Amino acid sequence: MDPVTLIVTALSAGAASALRDDARGAVKTAFERLRHLVRRRFKDPANGEYLMEKHAAAPELWQEPLKAELAEARVADDQDVIAAALELMKILDSHGTAVGKYNVTVGWSP
Repeated sequence: MDPVTLIVTALSAGAASALRDDARGAVKTAFERLRHLVRRRFKDPANGEYLMEKHAAAPELWQEPLKAELAEARVADDQDVIAAALELMKILDSHGTAVGKYNVTVGWSP
């Protein structure tokens, strides 16, 4: 899985889970940490926040615009963001994480 897809997957899963009343504190904390780390990477924080909010409400519709914004912000180069996304997915899908579902493939491009 490429880093941007992992981050979008984690944001989507985290939004769906964190909004539930029975969500554990660990999920909410990990989700907010990921959002904070992603938010600081955006060149235009207001636009990035807008896209994350829209994506949380309608992931299918806003996935590609969010991916494009994340790619432009070069989040794939930020190990803290990737680690936060992996940590959130570990909490939300421990089995999938254990079997390598969220392994990140990092490619180099100039």
